[in-house]
Amino acid sequence: MGVLVSSAVPRLRCPEEANIRAPESVVSLHTSFIRAGAELIETNTFGANRHKLRSQYLEDDVARINEAGVKLAREARDVAGRDVYIGGSIGPLGELDGLPPDERGAIFAEQAQLLEGRGVDLFMVETFFDLDELTTALDAVRSVSRLPIVAMLTFDEDAETLGGVSARAAVDRLAGYELAAVGANHGAGLHAALAALEAMGDGRPLAALPNVGLASLSGGRVIYPHATPEYFAEFAAQARALGARVIGGCCGTTPIEIAAIAHAVEEDRRPAGPFATAERELVTAAQHAQEETQLARMLREGDWVVSVELDPPKGGTYDGMLSTAGTLNDAGVRFVDINDNPMARARANALMAAIAIERSCGVETIPHVTPRDTSVMGLQSQLLAAHAEGVRNVLAVTGDPPHVGDYPGSRGVYEVDSIGLAQVVSRLNAGEDYNGKAIDAPTSFFLGVAVNPSADDLETELARFHAKVEAGADFAMTQALFDLAYLDRFEELLGGWPIPILVGIFIVRSYELAVRLHNEVPGIVVPADVQARLRNAGSNAAAEGLALARELYEGAREKAGGVYVIPPFKQPEAALELLA
Repeated sequence: MGVLVSSAVPRLRCPEEANIRAPESVVSLHTSFIRAGAELIETNTFGANRHKLRSQYLEDDVARINEAGVKLAREARDVAGRDVYIGGSIGPLGELDGLPPDERGAIFAEQAQLLEGRGVDLFMVETFFDLDELTTALDAVRSVSRLPIVAMLTFDEDAETLGGVSARAAVDRLAGYELAAVGANHGAGLHAALAALEAMGDGRPLAALPNVGLASLSGGRVIYPHATPEYFAEFAAQARALGARVIGGCCGTTPIEIAAIAHAVEEDRRPAGPFATAERELVTAAQHAQEETQLARMLREGDWVVSVELDPPKGGTYDGMLSTAGTLNDAGVRFVDINDNPMARARANALMAAIAIERSCGVETIPHVTPRDTSVMGLQSQLLAAHAEGVRNVLAVTGDPPHVGDYPGSRGVYEVDSIGLAQVVSRLNAGEDYNGKAIDAPTSFFLGVAVNPSADDLETELARFHAKVEAGADFAMTQALFDLAYLDRFEELLGGWPIPILVGIFIVRSYELAVRLHNEVPGIVVPADVQARLRNAGSNAAAEGLALARELYEGAREKAGGVYVIPPFKQPEAALELLA
């Protein structure tokens, strides 16, 4: 209904707005489905709850839209002259940011009361990705009504919800509810719905209302596959054989597909063959011992760790980077950490650079990973590929904001922040994706996080660091520090470091650079006495900066598990002067 009404009526804020802006279009669509053979139609109220309507500035019309939705369905029934059932469609609340859990049930209850008050015959509580939200909705609906309820979740082809709940586990949990039917709708298509039905089947009435298939975008339009009526008729036969007593369609479904379903039911069509799902082979990592990284072992045993920070190339070759990594390795440096598009300027990907260094130079890497440039799906994809290539240490960082770099008009992705990224890595280590769905084999990343003891807002920095540790951080790397007193103060506020830390040491070779770092680079503090020291050194500022770095290096030995050295710009080998 939502797809078709949005196509028929331009400039709708949401499909449900058509109930009050274009009621004749809604009636026409209802009538076409009834005439195609539907025995149950759903009100155009899927997203007409107060929370969703608020996001479209339609909150004041919540009663009007829901009541009109039922009225139009009843009008279509009268026009068609067939006594069909009218199901009050209730969908999830959408984005839940800022909506306390104790307020969610009341929103569902309000919509259910409006729908029943106008005369629906039952409720279609549908398209829920989260089982907890579905049970909240069911409890709310049942608190205000005794009408029958059909409850449906959305599953993928593995018969799991987005959160990794299996169809079998879902139907078992819903067994305690008084439901007319339970089942699957929306989702990846017909096959996914059948897979869910097969897992759910235990004799109770089931429901199957899948999408036509996976949608795609073309020229700004949503396009669905060309599923033939015969394909839908076979789907109906398979669904009936698996226990479905409510059969229909969701996104992309037209009266043509409904007619095919209706004919298959009327003809008592039998499946052409038994439905079979392919079992996914899980390749667990239990058969392979998870090797401890050299970094993890050294920090665990209390050995002093030294890493040198490298920038990936800003061009199409690794030659210079690999040459530098080789030089550092020959000098005894065992770790390099690799920036991820530093200063928001596009360079080679840090994870791919790490693969090249480890493969070619034998140096263990600590690639930085930021959620700035990639979606959660993209981050997981990159991390899984890097793990398959042998990268094990990663550092989750926020990343410099895009506007400071070469693309001032661009926006960061930031579907998660650095805390969320740490959670992504930890969940991959636990054998599941960010939503809790099982992956084929768990990862074994040694997870690092950033911490800034010199932050202006220490309360927020402390809270975020605690959250990163709770998210699974194994070690931390500080922002570049020019005074270890910041480190001492932060440790005191923490009550002791809960995980090993590496202190950032920036080799500054001029007073001008120190001033620029302090005034222009977010998060870095160069104290006034350090700036004065470099200014007073005059032409000897480079030597004075190196002397300062050596003092910080020696001081960190008593306070941390190691250091990472940030060498002068485009002079990574200069780090060896500090380490000599």
